[in-house]
Amino acid sequence: MRRVVTTVVKALLAVAGALVLVVAGVILFDTVFPSQRVTDFTNVTFTDVVGATHDAYLAKPEGAGPHPGVLLIHEFFGLNADIVAKADILAREGYVVLAVDAYGGKTTKQVPHAILFVTTTSQGRISRNVDAGYAYLAGLEGVDSQRIGAAGFCFGGTQVMRLGTRNPDLAAAAIFYGSGPIQDPAELGVMGQNGPVLGIFGEQDQSIPVSQVEGFELAMDARGIDSQVTIYPGVGHAFVHADNITVPGAAQDAWRELLDFLAPALKKGQI
Repeated sequence: MRRVVTTVVKALLAVAGALVLVVAGVILFDTVFPSQRVTDFTNVTFTDVVGATHDAYLAKPEGAGPHPGVLLIHEFFGLNADIVAKADILAREGYVVLAVDAYGGKTTKQVPHAILFVTTTSQGRISRNVDAGYAYLAGLEGVDSQRIGAAGFCFGGTQVMRLGTRNPDLAAAAIFYGSGPIQDPAELGVMGQNGPVLGIFGEQDQSIPVSQVEGFELAMDARGIDSQVTIYPGVGHAFVHADNITVPGAAQDAWRELLDFLAPALKKGQI
């Protein structure tokens, strides 16, 4: 019996070791021969207050403005074609949109590499990159700095939530299935101080239990924050993409909810 157990353990260790090697190989190959680069998707470069350089994608509506602004934060893959397409769609709705590079120069199509980005990029650096993007957007000609909101997806949803806790000027915060929804009202900081909060989640999201979503909603209610939270049935994580929001279903409904949320919060007097 002991020999059988030993054999099984050795086999499992061998499989685990092989998987580690495969994952490491995928990451190494993607690092040496990247399938995409951040600069493939950016069209502006700016310098923050400490002299660090940032790349981002800027989309503008027609007209001189001043227009409301939206800071857009990508999923855990990094700044890519999907977030750029979403920025363009929002710009056609009348917003100046800045899609920031929260990682500071990293993007991928590979899940293992994206996980590495999330686990090795400090929250402090991510927050500085996001805050720099907000400041750049607020200072742009043709942007009304009093009417700037933020929207983020997956990793980006979490970052919008965190931005909301520290930026009292944020006029709207749209959180799409951001992991780790805050449960303690005291941790919400200044969230909702200058505008409403929208939460979009999937009922079947294995990484964000419905109980956590409900706890987030209760925490905001306890602080008197103007918020709306929708849990879409029949869908899991990351269900809203630029290529499915024109197709009837949960993604289209969630995108429409975003537009209906942003308009009264940011277009004040224009609708």
